[in-house]
Amino acid sequence: MAVEPQRQGSSRVYDYTEGNGYPGDQQSLRSRQVSSRVPNQNYSQFNWTSPPAKKDEEDNTGSHQDLRSSPLHMALRRAAWQAQQMQVPVVSSRESWKRNKAKTLHKLKDEILGFVYIFALWRKTLQKIGGNFGGGVQSFFLFLRFLVVLNFVSFLLIAGLVLTPSIVFRSVATGIVNSSVPEQCMEYDPNPQDLVMFYNYFLDLLSGTGFMEYSYMFYGYYNNTMVVNENFSYNIPLAYLFTAVFYFIFCLICIIARMGTAARVAVATGGSAVGNYSMIVFTSWDYGCLGDRATKLKQKNIHYRLQVDLEEERIKKRAAALTLKQKIFLYSLRVGMALFAFGLIIAAFYGIFLATIFSQANSNQEGILGLIFQYLPSMVITAGNFVVPLLCDQIALIEQYSPSTTVIIALLRAVFLRLVSLGVLLFTLWSQITCNGNTSSTYCTPCEYNHKEYPCWETRIGQEMYKLTLFDLLINIAVLVLVEFPRRMVVDNWSCKLTQWVGRQEFVVSSNVLGLVYGQTVVWTGALFCPLLPLINTVKFVILFYCKKITLFYNCRPALKTFRSTTSAFFFLVVLMFGWGLATVVMVYALAVIHPSMGCGPFRFFPNMWEIVPTSFYNLSATTQDFLFFIGSQAFSIPLCVLFCVLMCYFVALASVYGNSVSLLRAQLKLEGRDKQFLVKQFEEVRRHLQIPED
Repeated sequence: MAVEPQRQGSSRVYDYTEGNGYPGDQQSLRSRQVSSRVPNQNYSQFNWTSPPAKKDEEDNTGSHQDLRSSPLHMALRRAAWQAQQMQVPVVSSRESWKRNKAKTLHKLKDEILGFVYIFALWRKTLQKIGGNFGGGVQSFFLFLRFLVVLNFVSFLLIAGLVLTPSIVFRSVATGIVNSSVPEQCMEYDPNPQDLVMFYNYFLDLLSGTGFMEYSYMFYGYYNNTMVVNENFSYNIPLAYLFTAVFYFIFCLICIIARMGTAARVAVATGGSAVGNYSMIVFTSWDYGCLGDRATKLKQKNIHYRLQVDLEEERIKKRAAALTLKQKIFLYSLRVGMALFAFGLIIAAFYGIFLATIFSQANSNQEGILGLIFQYLPSMVITAGNFVVPLLCDQIALIEQYSPSTTVIIALLRAVFLRLVSLGVLLFTLWSQITCNGNTSSTYCTPCEYNHKEYPCWETRIGQEMYKLTLFDLLINIAVLVLVEFPRRMVVDNWSCKLTQWVGRQEFVVSSNVLGLVYGQTVVWTGALFCPLLPLINTVKFVILFYCKKITLFYNCRPALKTFRSTTSAFFFLVVLMFGWGLATVVMVYALAVIHPSMGCGPFRFFPNMWEIVPTSFYNLSATTQDFLFFIGSQAFSIPLCVLFCVLMCYFVALASVYGNSVSLLRAQLKLEGRDKQFLVKQFEEVRRHLQIPED
């Protein structure tokens, strides 16, 4: 169908062909001149005699398409639609059955999705947060919900493959025996036999020692048992190893899948305020909003998104207006501030190193003093993670970046601080467990690790990760009760200049997200040595969700500087990938290099944890071995690699085609905008020429 409007007083007539856009290449509207083929009229024509569609697939053509594309007002459109409904097409019983089946399946799908959506975790709370504080803050809580679900599913995996079989088969299975292990290396008995005071149980709960150490919480309690029957066999060490490996792979797949979703949103917006503004204008409103409350929340959410885009564009415009001298001064200032921030981070690393050495040297102390010594690395790490990012945030204000860039730089610095501080702690423990890497020294000669100080070093690392997780939760609760609530009460009830200058705190998304990444990295690092740590982290994140929600609504004010949620959601997951990478390095080193403890754990009689895999492989049947050898051979791997390369080339070509299509559509949108501007100018010229008064 072609719509060919003609105007009096002008010799130009513009022809637009639907479906193909403008005829020919992307030429300007000013160069498209054709002769008029329709009579002059002041109203649009509608084809009332067009036949109805014959098939469901043709619903977008025929009379329905004429009605959609015709420039009619709503009353005439309604009358046309009613006239169309009176034309009942004659269809066969088979076509009618197909149509009813499609409608029924579509309705059933919508009902199922609506039912599942009702049970979405914290759905109404997240909607309320997004409406009152914007998409940036909402993205933090969505990220927290993702981690809660990830940890809970991971716990179900570990419980089903390791914990439950270990409990069931503990008394009926036989253990693997190796007589070549020195007896002094097998001395390990953490089970408390004497009567202890009640408060010692509380101290053991906080430190992971005592009755906590002799439980399924830590690595040392699991046996190297293997159940072998006529119809069933289960190898606990092999299941323990493969579950840990699959746990990391599962987390990686979940992160990549979520990154893909976030990346599609970021690409759809074009990564700029212009593309985001177009999405806000045309696709942001939710027509399913019911009630005044939901409508107001959606309006506030859109308001915050527009505020972010306008702030970004204002800063870009101001940066473009700088002179060369001002740019040189600004870049020099940024380099100096970056070096100063890096010096603060290095000082924090050195403090963690000293605190860890002192804690391990005095870990045998009893009572409250011993608990303080055990928690000393956690205290120093927490203090460094609080003070240094606070100073880095003030440095970022001096650097004068845009809001989104400021958040990214603050996150990068804080990520480097927190993740490397955890790496410093692990490196210090490794140097003491392996005698600084020299297993032939006096302390490591009999057992190839420092058995005297660390009879079950895997459990000791698991205890450190357990204490870091628990201490982080206690600090968050203490800050909420002892700092945030008193600050809010003082600011609301006192009107002096100091309190008004301090004001209510802002909900800083970057530091809160980094706290989640740090906590999840600790769990990934300790999951091999403390299998129930994902469950503890699930409970911790649920408590944190409600603590952060209370803080947000009762103690915080909306941030003065906002940022775009589309880019932040993707960047949060990139930061999380850094933590996953650090934990993966620790796990691979523990599996393949360092000697496992000889007195505890599933791998007590193996030179390394990975040795259980070839040992179990050679116990399989000959047919199974041949099949696995074939999978690992070149005859299977080379065709598989070629297939993957072909698929990769196909997807790359497909992405290139989609990218060209998007570029073409964007160019066409720009051309449409210029054409509209030209039409407005022509209309103004005609109005002035004919002296038509303005309304």
